[in-house]
Amino acid sequence: MTRTLFLWAVISLPALCQDAGLAARIRTIEDREEIQRVLLNYGRFLDSRQLANYANLFAKDGEWVGGFGVVKGPKAIQEFMEKNIGTGANATHTYHLLSNFMIEVTGDTATAWSRWAFVTPSGGTGPTDAKPNLAQGGHYEDKLVREDGKWKFKQRIAFTDIPFNDPTSKK
Repeated sequence: MTRTLFLWAVISLPALCQDAGLAARIRTIEDREEIQRVLLNYGRFLDSRQLANYANLFAKDGEWVGGFGVVKGPKAIQEFMEKNIGTGANATHTYHLLSNFMIEVTGDTATAWSRWAFVTPSGGTGPTDAKPNLAQGGHYEDKLVREDGKWKFKQRIAFTDIPFNDPTSKK
């Protein structure tokens, strides 16, 4: 019996290790996919003024750092954004473009780097005849954590690499 078990282990161990390695790789791919969804929902919720959903993308002690200042915790982040961008519909029809996601996962923590661009309408008398204006651009540097089974921002730092461009200003 012992010899049979030993032979089974010798024959099966490489396959079991390979399956464990495959499972770990699949988990990493799934984690990256979920983190990318968090990164995209950040812009989607912000632009649609779903600020409660936006704030819930942050961990209990999550921190947002950007041009408006620094704030910590989902409730404080929501209140901060409501104060700075308002709670009504996005009447100005502005939006974010998010791209170039680089995500590194290590267990229940991760880092991400991505680009952002802020688009505003310019010219015309309304949203249907306005032209898109790339108003600002920059990048995010993120630390994420798996909290209660979901990926959340531990820290999101928004860097402005291209300052505000106002196409109506006279230069």
